[in-house]
Parts: sequence; structure tokens; C-alpha cells
Amino acid sequence: MLLASDPLRRYIEAAKDLRVFAAFGWAPRFMASDELYSTAEDAATQRVLSISELTEQIKGTLETRFPGVWVCGEISNFSRPQSGHCYLTLKDDQAQIRAVIWRGAAARAKFELHDGLEVICQGYLDVYAPRGSYQLVIQQIEPKGMGALELALRKLRERLAAEGLFDAARKRHLPKFPRRIAFVTSPTGAAIRDFLEVLRRRWRGVDVLIVPVRVQGDGAAAEIAAGIDLVNRMALPVDVMVVGRGGGSLEDLWAFNEEVVVRAIHRSRVPVVSAVGHEIDVTLSDLVADVRALTPSEAAERVVPAREDVLAFLKSQEQRLLKALRVRAVSARARLAALSASRVVRRPLERVQLLDRRLDELQSRADRAIRRRWEVARSQVDGRAAQLESLSPLAVLARGYSLTTRLGDGQLLRASRQVAVGEVLLTRFSQGAVTIRVESIEPESESFEGRRS
Repeated sequence: MLLASDPLRRYIEAAKDLRVFAAFGWAPRFMASDELYSTAEDAATQRVLSISELTEQIKGTLETRFPGVWVCGEISNFSRPQSGHCYLTLKDDQAQIRAVIWRGAAARAKFELHDGLEVICQGYLDVYAPRGSYQLVIQQIEPKGMGALELALRKLRERLAAEGLFDAARKRHLPKFPRRIAFVTSPTGAAIRDFLEVLRRRWRGVDVLIVPVRVQGDGAAAEIAAGIDLVNRMALPVDVMVVGRGGGSLEDLWAFNEEVVVRAIHRSRVPVVSAVGHEIDVTLSDLVADVRALTPSEAAERVVPAREDVLAFLKSQEQRLLKALRVRAVSARARLAALSASRVVRRPLERVQLLDRRLDELQSRADRAIRRRWEVARSQVDGRAAQLESLSPLAVLARGYSLTTRLGDGQLLRASRQVAVGEVLLTRFSQGAVTIRVESIEPESESFEGRRS
């Protein structure tokens, strides 16, 4: 029997689903307010529970009635303190419920939780006694409409793409004729058998190094990444590396979506071909690799040429070479015939003789020019010499003049007043000289007149 006051009765009457009461093992029966404390005997027979006891009974009933439930809702009020536990509220358009994800379960979630994300959760109901409220303890959680792996793959792809790991500009070309190929895969799978069979059929001039690793399960990603690093550290140079396995589900191929494998392929110095699964399977290893092959068999076709194609190419090149040689031979013969008929070949010394004659003409012209130049220069020298000769004192003396100087100091005398009677003078003629003594001095005018008379 449920004792109900007026407020509680109104709440129960407003409830739309009375199955909640059935979960506790009883159904409501309402009593009038005047019946609530009708007799002291009824009150004495009713056991009064403490809050803790009532809460414990409710908790036991909830855990027994709802040992495991699946709930769909939208996350709100999400928080993740340093303890690692996640606290959130799940809601729909009509109700909400508090929920918690303990640290261990939260670590297993393969996608990032945030407000507004619609999820499907599996867990059990629990009563949080300090607040007197119930909550859903989530043990598994997946995004609604998308599996956890798909969401984790999308988030990781977006983050790695933002870092530039998938840029087409960084992808390298494969060598045309590799001599050594490394295949990082399971040694017992069908992938390696298909790869070797196609390789043997297409091109046998290559060595294959098999790096055995696990391709699925716990620890497979770490082994694949270690195998890729091992190939880059090998003393024997490897021309190209293939990383892959056969087909499978998303879970089977998940190791090739792990970040450790993607980064190992990105830092590889050896060009990498990704050959994971079948044509419809696309992994992050396919996106980061230099070349993506749809299958391991196609990887063998991508890394080595077909023997028939190489032979056909060589045959076509041979035909082109022979044709080109024939064309060049015909052209050479035509050119030789043209040269044989040319004047240079028929009279090879004509040009030399022409140049020799031209050289003689130039030499003759040079001799004449030098001779004329010498004659002009000689005439100019003779003219200058005659001018100098006319101005020479000796030429003046040759015309009958003389030069008189004082014998003592050699002063040239130009007038009679410059000498005194008895002074000794020296007179120079054009030929010879005489020493004279002054006996008398005549005035200049008289001397000139006397010589005239």
C-alpha cells in the first residue's frame, strides 16, 4: 500500500507511464487524506524507513530490474576531469538522464565524445545515494548511425590530412626496373602467394624480401610499423616496398588504419606501395602511400613491368632505330653527293690562291703607302732644317758679317760706346777669328757715314 499526500498524489496522477511503479513490485493505491492517519494503530504497524534504507532498496530494485539496457540519446553537459571519468547527460526531446563512463570504459572509446553527438549506449542503472538520483553507468558507447571504428577513422583521417600526410605533392614515382622488393605482410596469407605468382609470371629479374608480421589483432599495427622501419635500415638497398594483406572486414583491416603505421609509411625513405584488401577497401595506408594498389596481385603488376611488354617495347625501339638509321644513311649519301659536286671539292686550292693574291695586293699597297709617308716626312724635315739654317748665326757670318766680343768677359758688342781705347776685343768671322786692340773710337753717325763714302 502506498501512502500518498496531496502533492504526491498529483504527481502520480500526472505520470504517463505507471510501469515505473510495477518495477518496484507494487501498484499504487490511493487513500483519501482523512484516511492517512485514521488510527494510531495503523501508524504503529507501518515500519518507518531511513533515507539511506529507502535509497538502498530503490538501488537494489533498479539494479535487479535493469541489469543491462541500451539507450539512444544526445550528449549534453559533457565533462572529463583529470580522473579520466566522463560525466554527461543523455537526452531526447522529452526527457533526460544523467550518465557516467568510468575511466576504463572511456579509454576503450575509439572516437571523441562531445556535446551534441547522438550515441547508442549500453550499461546499467545505478543510484547515486548522496544526491538521491539515479544514473546510467555506460559500459559501451557508439555513435548513432556510424560505428565507433568508422568515426575514429574519419577523425584520424581529418587530423592527418591537416598535417599534410596525404598530399599528392610528396608522393614519389616507383623505379622502372627494381632489383630488390620488400613485402611487409603475413608470410602465411594468400596475399604473399598471389604477389609472388604474379611477380614470377611478369618479371623474374628481381629479389623479394619478405618481412613477416601480423596483419590483424592486438599488436599488429606496431609490428607492421616496425617492419617498415626495418626495411629502411637494411644494409642491402631496397628499391620499393609493398605493405599489405588480403581482404577482410573493417576490423580485420584496422591495423592499416592505425596512426603508427601511417606515420611509418610517411617517414619511409623507400617508396611504398599499399596493397590492403580488395578494391572497395580503402585504408589510411592507401592514402599515405606513394602508390595504392587495389589488391596484392595488382601491387605486383605496379612494381615490375611485364616481360612481354618490355620485349614488345624493345622490338618497337629496334624498328624505330633501324628506320632512323636508314633515313640518316640516305641523308648522308645525298649530302656527300652534293659536296662532291661543289666547287670547293673540285678545286680545293682556288680559295687559297685567291687569298694569296689578295695578300700580295695588300702588301704592295702597304709598301707604296709607307714610301709615300716616308717621302712626305723627309720633305717636312728638310723644310724645317732649311728654316733652322736660315736662322743660324753661322749663316749670317757666311754672308760677310762678324761677331765682336770683349775678350775679358765675352760680352757681345753691338755699339762703339761699349768699348774703350786700348781694350782688347775678339772678332769672329764665318771662318776663323782675330784679336784686335782699340786704337780710336768714332761716333756712330760718323762711322756709318765714313763707311758709306
